[in-house]
Amino acid sequence: MTVSAVAEPALKRGSDYAQLSKQINAAGLLARRPGWYAAKIAVTGAAFVGGWVAFFLVGDSWWQALVAVFVAVATTQVSFLGHDAGHKQMFRTRGRSEAAGLIAGNLAVGLSYGWWVDKHTRHHANPNHEDEDPDVGAGALVWTHEQALARRGFGRWMARWQAYMFFPLLTLEGLNLHYASVRALFNTPMRHRRLEAVLLVVHLVTYAGVVFTVLSPGKALLFIAIHQGLWGVYMGCSFAPNHKGMPVLTADDDLDYLRKQVLTSRNVRGGRVVDFALGGLNYQIEHHLFPSMPRANLRKAQPIVRAFCAERDITYEEASVLRSYTEALKALHEAGNPRGTNVASLIDLGQIRSPGFALDHFWL
Repeated sequence: MTVSAVAEPALKRGSDYAQLSKQINAAGLLARRPGWYAAKIAVTGAAFVGGWVAFFLVGDSWWQALVAVFVAVATTQVSFLGHDAGHKQMFRTRGRSEAAGLIAGNLAVGLSYGWWVDKHTRHHANPNHEDEDPDVGAGALVWTHEQALARRGFGRWMARWQAYMFFPLLTLEGLNLHYASVRALFNTPMRHRRLEAVLLVVHLVTYAGVVFTVLSPGKALLFIAIHQGLWGVYMGCSFAPNHKGMPVLTADDDLDYLRKQVLTSRNVRGGRVVDFALGGLNYQIEHHLFPSMPRANLRKAQPIVRAFCAERDITYEEASVLRSYTEALKALHEAGNPRGTNVASLIDLGQIRSPGFALDHFWL
C-alpha cells in the first residue's frame, strides 16, 4: 500500500459524510498549512538536534539520564511529524510525503515508514473491527473476551492482570517497534524496501556508535534504557486514549463511513497543552474523518463535527486525560477478566467487548 491509501474515502452524494465534508471544505480546513509546518519542523528539528548536542556536551556523566528524558520527548515529537507526513497533511504529493516520512521515521527515529503505512491504512479503513483492524489483534495484551479465554497458563494469568501491567509494559514498546520495523523488511509490502533497510541500518549503527563511544558501557546502557523506555511510554500514552473502551465492530455491523469512524473514536480534552503533548491526536474523531487535514486545523474542525453529530444524534465521545486512562484500564481489566466465565466456559463470549490498541499500534 502507499501513503495515498491513508486518505479520505470517495464521497457518496447525499450521504451524511458528504454533507459534513462540504462544511469542512467551505471552512477551508483541508487546505495545506505550509507556514505552520515549516515552523513546526524547524522547532521540532532544533529540539531533536539540540538534545543530541547536549548529549555530546555533557559527555561521560550520569547527568545523561536527564538528557535521555529530553531526547525521548523530542523523538516522539519527530514521530508525530512522520505521522502527519504519512497522512499527506504536510504535502499533497506522494514523493514529498514519503521523503519526509522516511527521514522522520527510518532515519531519525528508527521505524519503518512502509510498515506503518501498510498497518495504519488498515486501521483507518476499519477502526476497532475485530477482523480487519490490526490494532485490535491479540498480542502482549488482549482486547476481547474471546482473546482472553483462548489464553492458557502464563498468558491467561497475564491477561487477568494486564490492567496493572499496562504502563510497565509500555517501557518495552520502543524496542518492540524497532523489532517490528526490521521484521517488516522481510514480510510487509513497501515501495522502497532497499532504501528503508539502508536508512534503518544507518540509524542503528549511528545511534549505537555514538552512545557507546561517548559513554562508558554502564552509562550507555542507562541512557538507552531511559531513552527507549520513556519514548515507548510517551508513544503508547499518546495513542492509548484514541479507541480503547469504544465499541468493537464485527462482520455483522453495517455502518456508514461517518458513523464507523465517530462511534469507534474518542477525543481527549485539555487545551493547547494537550494538543502539543499528544501531537493533535487528541482530536481523534476529526482525524479519522479527515486524515489529510493538517494538524493545526483539527481544533477548528471540532466544533463543526461535534455540532453535525449532535444534529443527527450520533454519539460524540470526549473525555479528560485522567478519565480517558481510567476507562482504558477498566476496559483492559474487563477484557482480561470475563464476567461469569473461565477458560473452560465459552458462554456469552460476545456480550462484552473491550477494544484497545496493540503494543505496536503507535507509529504514526
